Amino acid sequence: MRSGQVLALWSTPRSRSTAFFRMMIERGDFTAVHEPFSYLAEFGYVTLGSRRVRSSLALLGGLRQLAARRPVFVKETTGKRYPEVLGDEKFMARDAVHTFLIRHPREIIASRYPLDPDAPIEKVGFESLFEVFTEAARLTGQEPVVIDAADLVATPAAIVRAYCERVGIAFLPQALTWSPGDRPEWELSGRWHAEVAASTGFAPPPTSASDLGVDVERHPVLSGYLARHLPFYAELHARRLTA
Repeated sequence: MRSGQVLALWSTPRSRSTAFFRMMIERGDFTAVHEPFSYLAEFGYVTLGSRRVRSSLALLGGLRQLAARRPVFVKETTGKRYPEVLGDEKFMARDAVHTFLIRHPREIIASRYPLDPDAPIEKVGFESLFEVFTEAARLTGQEPVVIDAADLVATPAAIVRAYCERVGIAFLPQALTWSPGDRPEWELSGRWHAEVAASTGFAPPPTSASDLGVDVERHPVLSGYLARHLPFYAELHARRLTA
């Protein structure tokens, strides 16, 4: 990473991205910004430092200003499209390093269904994620880093070390564990982050799809969600970071 760049992690929902965010806070060397584009779309504002930002233009400018003073990490989920980001070629190509976190769509669907049973198909997030991935690769001429959540929870130290090497930041093993508790960044979306708030590090999920009573493959609606997103997952999974 060059000085002044934003380190961005784009993630499909329910893919351990909040745990990754929690690790980046624990490092202590980044200003960590939680889902700013999602918050702006959902709630009409996002807090950057001590001020509220209410437009995409101001948000992108605010991230650049923060990064000029101190390294910035942005965690964002892709349950919706972000045309304002895709349209800013300077941010996509130069002002940010774009990295990606994925999870098998069967697990994403099963995890989010109890929290949002009426969610439309795009909320699984792979089409939007793939759009950002493709544009970042096109504009930079380099293939972005992709992490699979299954690898992350299986061997967190190895995967995080490899990630740090690829993006050019120090690996800080002490940041792989943290004290449980809520964070002010999650105030508007706390129900989605209860597991991370109770956690002390990366770990497999406490429940499986079968435990949740969700048979995604046989569900009359969710099976279609799975079929739609599997090809995107398969392509990104084949490009994932290994350690």
